[in-house]
Formats: sequence, structure tokens, C-alpha cells
Amino acid sequence: MHLIWTSVFGLMGLLALAVLLVPAARRLHSPYTVLLAAVGCLLGFMEIALDDMPIFGPVSDFLGALKGFKITSDSVFFIFLPALVFEAALTIDVRRLMDDLVPIMFLAVIGLLISTVAVAYPLSVVSGRSIVVCLLLGAIVSATDPVAVVAIFKEVGAPKRLAILVEGESLFNDATAIVAFTILVAMLTGPSEANFWSGFGAFIKIFFGGVIIGFIVGRFVCWIISLLKDLPLVAITLTLSMAYLTFILAEHYSHVSGVMAVVTAALVMGSRGGTVIPLETWHSLHYTWEQIGFWANSIIFILVGMAVPIIMAGFRNDEWILLAVIIVAAFTARAFIIFVLIPLLSHFGVSQKVNTAFKTVMFWGGLRGAVSLALALAVIENPEFEAEVRDFIGILVTGFVLFTLFVNATTIRLVMNFFGLGNLSVADITVRNRATTLSLSKVGSRLSQLVHELEMDSSVNKQISSQYMQRSDLTQEKLNRMTKIKPSEWLVIGLTTLTAQERNAYTAQYGEGYLSSLSFRLLATQVDDLADALKLNGVDGYKQEIVKSLGFDWRFRLAVSLHRRLGLTTPLSLRIAERFDVLLGTKVALRRTLHKGLPKVLSMVGDNVGDDLKNIVDFRHSETVTALDALKLQYPQYARMLEQRYLEHSAMRLEESEYQTMLSNAVINNDVFSNLQQGIQERHRKVDRMPKLDLGLEPDKMLTKVPLFKNLSQNGLNQLAKLLKPKLAFPGEMVIQEGTQGDAMYFISSGVLTVNVSDQCFMLGSGDFFGEIALIASRPRIADVVAKGFCELLALNRKDFKIFLKAHPDLSSTIEKVAQERLEIDNLSTPDT
Repeated sequence: MHLIWTSVFGLMGLLALAVLLVPAARRLHSPYTVLLAAVGCLLGFMEIALDDMPIFGPVSDFLGALKGFKITSDSVFFIFLPALVFEAALTIDVRRLMDDLVPIMFLAVIGLLISTVAVAYPLSVVSGRSIVVCLLLGAIVSATDPVAVVAIFKEVGAPKRLAILVEGESLFNDATAIVAFTILVAMLTGPSEANFWSGFGAFIKIFFGGVIIGFIVGRFVCWIISLLKDLPLVAITLTLSMAYLTFILAEHYSHVSGVMAVVTAALVMGSRGGTVIPLETWHSLHYTWEQIGFWANSIIFILVGMAVPIIMAGFRNDEWILLAVIIVAAFTARAFIIFVLIPLLSHFGVSQKVNTAFKTVMFWGGLRGAVSLALALAVIENPEFEAEVRDFIGILVTGFVLFTLFVNATTIRLVMNFFGLGNLSVADITVRNRATTLSLSKVGSRLSQLVHELEMDSSVNKQISSQYMQRSDLTQEKLNRMTKIKPSEWLVIGLTTLTAQERNAYTAQYGEGYLSSLSFRLLATQVDDLADALKLNGVDGYKQEIVKSLGFDWRFRLAVSLHRRLGLTTPLSLRIAERFDVLLGTKVALRRTLHKGLPKVLSMVGDNVGDDLKNIVDFRHSETVTALDALKLQYPQYARMLEQRYLEHSAMRLEESEYQTMLSNAVINNDVFSNLQQGIQERHRKVDRMPKLDLGLEPDKMLTKVPLFKNLSQNGLNQLAKLLKPKLAFPGEMVIQEGTQGDAMYFISSGVLTVNVSDQCFMLGSGDFFGEIALIASRPRIADVVAKGFCELLALNRKDFKIFLKAHPDLSSTIEKVAQERLEIDNLSTPDT
């Protein structure tokens, strides 16, 4: 019993001490993790210094309890790491991560291997240790901890994609470092000698084996939670169990990467959880994991700090040289990765451009933390290593981690200030002063109104109002003295404000049930991309991003490819339904921005840029409506179902608002209100289900829309349906390109296409056909055919063309006659249609 209460006393005392360091860190303007490590080191020294001194009471019991909390590699891996990794990965936007997966994986894998070799080679030369031992040490010190730098990025409003790049690199290079560590330890302690290919094979197995297990467990838990979504406490607890069970299943039973398994499971939960978990439960889940991550970080850094005095007790003078070699080599490698590799990735278009200020912060913010120390502890605790190797790795890794914590972390804010990242720009200062002036002028008038309503002494109002008038005049003077901001800068300020309002509009639509969680995440990502484009390339970047957001991304094109190559329509149907929802949500948000947000922004930025600002918003609104209308024309029934769903949501919101008013006016009591709400919630569940979109791409149905086939018998239609392949063309897609070899002709079931040849432009619509000349005359295409909107086409390939002509001589003569007429018109200048 004594051991139990002392352990509880020590743990709770340690946690209380850790959390009380949060306000201390703010007051000292020091990173929280640095202060935790410093206090941990102090406690470690106290344990050693006061070991033989008689101390009584709570202090003695507390220090005695701390002696039982010895940090080990297993405690880090199996207690703290799953929580830290899951919490970090849960908050990452999976779609953004997938967009930047190539540069992230490049930095996390190739970058880490470069850093490992860069540290190992000079260290081996100077120390005389084997290259494999030095590679092991290099892998350990190459795992970065981005906590401090990500916090700074949030403070200064860094582009979202940059934060994703840094967080993604850290998550994956932690896993890469652990996998490399496992392979190198096996080489050093196992019977087999070091071999590149065996090591490469082991890396693939361990790394991607973890991904597979994490994906399976993540999808299974999401399925379980979807059945228990009305039990929020159960759902949240299941995610906690998932983090630890996934790690143990992968690491202990399957001998693959537990970190990659947990990362993948968290990413699956982050992407799928919002679709199966109610909004309130989803917020509670994130809050719970944020709390768990805070606790884990708080305790682990103190415990790690407590282990430092014991590990560093054997530090010798000659190891200063080795530590210096590691510091120089590691930071040289980091500089190469940040200042050479990232620009190369940007140059080839696989990553966004990163300015010098952010690159410098990324370079200096490459801290090392819990993972590096846990791997060092794993070496120290492994009896299969020689004592000299254990001391060599333990001391040098600990020294390097302490250097990054107490030098880099404490000076990173200086680096930030040097580049002015922590300061308000001239534009921000002007906006602040203008906002202050507008607010203070309103305060004065409201005070007079309040004094009149409450029948107060007017002399009191004069005294307070005069203070506000003085502040207003002073702020106005500052505003007048400032250098004038260019209209283009005011335009950027206005668009930035409208972008923030647009995000709030999407949040409101999601909270009210108008948007699915998937559509909300897509729209939130779209807003972040617009904000990033403004920061990086100004108004031109914003306009380019508008066009890009209305286009078709790689996911849509992949779904189209799956449909055309494998005949799969479900992915394409989901993408088009998703596009419907996103465009409708954008249209509603932009209308609200035009009617409510724009006047408020104009009062802030002034009327001199009002017309330009309104024109940009009008342009985006009209382009969005055009894109939505293209979908409505092709799928009018589905569009009506969506509009009906939207109106039903609106009606229920109005009904709920009326009941709320009745409750506040005591017309109904709480019991009646609760009963009425239950009825609304039940109807909400039915309406929340997104309607299914039928693409109508069954050949037999599409054939009935083509007048050319109206006289065919049912048997003939069935035979023809086997030859024709349905194809959905999307707006702007080039179905046929001039000069290419023709491989098919097309019948238009529905839609409109433009035919461009020479200087002429023709229109083709439902019932027409094109592309036959290339098959009849065996010649290259002589025209470009582009879809104006969504078009349903039936493709007849070259192989089946002769079968078609032979089986249907009447249709064959019609097609050949049209082809001959087209060949004769304008000396073959008429398009290949």
C-alpha cells in the first residue's frame, strides 16, 4: 500500500509541476519543452546530490517516488510514443498530406538517410569507431522534433502547406529513423553482416508493413465507431485503445514499424472519423487527444531530463570534439536538405516555394527530442553492445539533444525576430490603427446611448468619452503619419479578411448540417490554399488559385481513369457528388460574403479598392455558378434532390429556432422542448444522408438517347450495347486532339462539344457523332474536339468498327454518307466529325 500511494503522489506531483511550468514558460518567453527538460535535469541532480542527506516529509517522499520513475526505452516506446504520434497525426489534413506526399517522403526518407551518412562518416574518421556504429548514431540524431517550429509557424501565420511539410516530415522521419535503427542494431548484434540489399528489403518490409496494419486497424475501428456513434464516451475510448493496440500489434507481434502503424491508423481516423462521428463528439475527441498529448509531452521531457545527469556522468574532455563533429555534420546535412533539396523540389513543381526566412526557421528549428533519447536508451540498455559502444552512443546523443534544446530552441525566437516574422507588417499596423479608430468612434456613441438608457450622470459620460476621444485622435494621427499603403496591398488585406469570413461560413454550414464532413474538409483546404496563394503571390496568386479550385484534381482524374479503363463507376460517382456539394457550399458562402461580409471589409480597407475587391468576388461567384450549372444541366434530378435537402435543413433550423424562442419566453417547458428536439433530430438523421448519384452510364440506356439508333430492334440494341463503351467527358476535356491517330469514333448521348479546325468552330450536341473519318479514311485527326460541359459519350473503338458496319448496314451507310459530306466540305477543312 505504501508503494501505491507514493507512486500516485510522485506521478501527480510531477504532473502538477509540469503544468505549472506553462505560465512560467510564457513569462520567461521560453519554449515549454526546454523548461521541462531543464527542471528534469535539476531534479536529476537533486536525486544524486541529496541521496545521502536526511530529508523528511513530503519532499523526501516525492523525491523517493521519483527514483521509481526511471525512464527506459520501453516506457518511451510503449507508453508515451503511441500517444504523441497518434495525437500529432490525428490533426493532419490527410488530403493536404497526400498532395505533398512526394516531398514529405523525400525529406523523411532520403533526407534522413543523407543526414545519417553525413554524421556517420566524419564521426567514424575522427573517433575510429566502425562505420556501422556511427551510422547507428547518425540515424538516432536525425529524427527531428518540430514542436517548437510548428508553434512558431502558427504564431506568424505561415502557409498551411509549409506546416504540413514540416509536421509530415517529422512524423515519417521518426518512423524512418526507428526502422533504420532496428536494421542497424540487427547488423551489429545479429549473426549476419551488413548488406545493403538485405537492409533495403528489411526497410521496405518494416516500414510498409506498419502502414498496412495501421490502415486495417484504422478502418476496422472506424467501422465499429460508426455502429456506436450515439455513445461518444465509447467512441473516444476506442481511439485511445486503438493507438496502443495498433502499436503493440505491429511492433511486438508483427515485427514491423509500430510508429508507421499508429501514424496510418491516426490518419485513417482523421480522414474517416468525421464522417462517422457526430460533430460534437468529434470536437470532444480532438480535445481529449490534445489533452493526452499535453500530458505525455509534459511528463516525458521531465523524465528524460532526470536521466541526463546519470547518462552524462561519464562525459570526458575528448568527447567535446566528437560532439562538435556531430553538431557540425548534422547541421550541415540539415542545411543541405533545407536550402538545396527543398528548392530543387520547388523547381520541379513537387513542392511549394519556401522563402529564406521560413527555410532558416526550419533549419534552426530542427530540434531533437524524445525519439532520439529513447533510441539512445535502447542502446544503453542492450547488453549485447559493448560497454564502450553504449557509453559512446548514450553520451553523444544526449549531448546533441541537449544542445538543440538549450541552444536552438532558446534562440529560435531570435532568428524569427531577425527576419521580422514576429512583427506586424506595415499593412497589419495600418489595419490595426484603422480598426482601433473605427471601434473607438462607435464606443463613444454607444456610451452616450447607454447613459441615456440608464439615466446616469452625464458628467461621468463626458469624462470617459473624452478619454476615448483622445485615444481615437492619437490613433488617427499615427494613421496619418504612416506611409501610405498601395491599393494592391489594401486589396490583399481585403481578400485575406474575406477569406477568413469564408472559412467561418463553411464552419457554420457544417455545424448546421448543410455540408458533409468530407465536403467541409475540402472547402477548408480550398480556403487555406487561397490564403497561401495570397501570402505567396498576392492577388495574381489568388486568381490563379480560384481557377485551380474550380478545375479537376488528380483524384477526379483518377476516378475518370478507373471508369474508362476498368468500368468502375462508383469512384467517379462519388467525386461528382462531392463536386456538387463543394460547389453548392462555395456558392452559398460567397453569396453571404457578398451581402454581409463585403460591406464590413470595405469599411476597414476603404472605398478606393472597393470596386476591385467586389469584381474579384463577383468573378469567383460567377465562375462557381457556371461550374455548378454545368453539373445541373447534366444531372438535373440530383441537383433537385440536393436543393430539396438544403431547404429541408433550413426548414428544420427555422423550426428549432421557433421552439427555442418559445422556451425562452416560457411558452413551453424544458420537457416539451426536449421532446420537440428529439423529433427534429430524428428528421435530421434522415436528411443528413447524402443522396446517391446515378451517372446514367449504362450503354443500353444511353443508346435510347441517340436518334440514330431509334429504329433498331431490342436485340440489335443489346448487341450494339456490347460493342459501345460509355465515356463521361468533363468540362474542358479534349476528347480528340488534332494530329493524333484515331482509335475510336463517338456518339453523343447527351452534352455539347466544340469542334475547332483551322479558324472555324462548330458545335455538336446530343444525337451527333464524330471521329468517324479517322476510322473510315485511316488518317490522323484533323480537329480538336473539346467538351463544353459534362458529356455522355458512347465510344466505338477501331477493332469493333468493322463489326458494327457489317452488322448494321443501314447505320453504316448513314455514317459513311455524313463522313463523305464532311470530307467534301471546304476541301477537307471541315473537322474530323
